[in-house]
Amino acid sequence: MKISLYFLMLLFFQSTLLAQKPRARDIGIPFDGVTGKYNAITDVQGVEVGYSTIISGSGKNIRGKGPARTGVTAILPRGRNNNPVYANWYSLNGNGEMTGTTWLTESGFLEGPIMITNTNSVGVVRDAVLKWYVKTGWYKEDFWYTYPVVAETYDGFLNDIYGFHVKETNAFEALDNARSGFIKEGNIGGGTGMMCLGFKGGSGSSSRVIKIKDSTYTLGVFVQSNFGRKRNLTIAGVPVGKELIDTLNNEFKAPPSYQQGDGSIIVVVATDAPVLPHQLKRIVQRVSLGIGQVGGQGTNGSGDIFIAFSTANSSAFQRTDFTKVDVLPNDEINPLFEATIQATEEAIINAMVAAETMEGINGNKSYALPHKLVMDILKKYNRVNLK
Repeated sequence: MKISLYFLMLLFFQSTLLAQKPRARDIGIPFDGVTGKYNAITDVQGVEVGYSTIISGSGKNIRGKGPARTGVTAILPRGRNNNPVYANWYSLNGNGEMTGTTWLTESGFLEGPIMITNTNSVGVVRDAVLKWYVKTGWYKEDFWYTYPVVAETYDGFLNDIYGFHVKETNAFEALDNARSGFIKEGNIGGGTGMMCLGFKGGSGSSSRVIKIKDSTYTLGVFVQSNFGRKRNLTIAGVPVGKELIDTLNNEFKAPPSYQQGDGSIIVVVATDAPVLPHQLKRIVQRVSLGIGQVGGQGTNGSGDIFIAFSTANSSAFQRTDFTKVDVLPNDEINPLFEATIQATEEAIINAMVAAETMEGINGNKSYALPHKLVMDILKKYNRVNLK
């Protein structure tokens, strides 16, 4: 029996739609700003995202055996093209880790991918990146050195974090699977076992398209979201956390040292606007304002660390030759600030909307954000997108 090309294309289109979980805008949550095609960091041309997700076991935690709820995320600024980009970073609260930032500050360049994983797997992922460089021939010179950028958030409430389930093969998988276009969100990659603002958190993304004078630029944000107190959760300006304070509370026995709000968030900002490292510092600082919009407060036990890069000026990195670059005037940078705040806010909510209820070690459970209840609350405050 022959199957028409049209029928095959229809099946593919339908399966793709089914594979895409609803996002914040899909369920009616309103946001400011114009998004790119995918409403993701991959709207910045050349940027690729890849995941490796580890979900295995259930019940009582047996160290080294699980349950495991973790993974690795890879973000490649120019895909497989080894061409360093201008970059800079910022820490709202430094109870966390992002390797490679000392040289990034000194040089102004990000020289490879950005990796995100759990707190105890930074070392193995960092080493794996170096091995991946060798395996793929990333560096063509006989003599080279580099400092991989690897960031983390803590997933030890759901994951056997001292079982060290992340291996170098997981880092390879995330790097090798990196793609442009549509990316999945929620319980995936490094965000698999994360919780956020009283509900299940994880991986999320958003983008903005802006015009500056006669030019159009894109700015995209990716978050690994694992922070905040439930009572502070704010969506579209509405105190959703207070309204849901007694609904679907996370179920886990916290250690004596734990304080509500402990956790972390890693944020990656990408843009194709021609900005220099000191301007990227200014841009990446605005991530803090986006986090504040949803209720983050940079608490003592939170690692809130952000990095931003620009894919413009493709000839900027030179070892011996002089070069010329385009630079956006400081007086024209405000739209990038606003885009960063907007996209950070939406990326966090996208992560929460996509995340599903997860049970981890010792029956610990983090509940998904209840979409219908959230929308009922937003309707109560007249904050629903009716489109």
